[in-house]
Amino acid sequence: MSQHDHETPDPVTDRVHDNSWSANLEGPEHAEDRERVVKGAITAVEHTAPGNHVNLVTHGDHGHPETYLYDALDHEFGDDVDWEYVEQCGCGGHVVRVHVN
Repeated sequence: MSQHDHETPDPVTDRVHDNSWSANLEGPEHAEDRERVVKGAITAVEHTAPGNHVNLVTHGDHGHPETYLYDALDHEFGDDVDWEYVEQCGCGGHVVRVHVN
């Protein structure tokens, strides 16, 4: 099994993705700052066109995303998104797939 079972994640960008994509939130700068991970996740979802999903690849140092990310997504987007936990990567990070309705 490869280190990641998803495409190499892109850095969070300013363009809107009219396709499904992966956002890289597991760099060293993310390990040091959980709030940066949350802000990056929100930005990634905002830059995903309706009908698509973004795989949020979060840094393993922060633990399971249910402990900090799910409430933030719910607060920010409510029923406009649905998410599912995909897996923990071999590197220790986590993948959460967020579907934009």
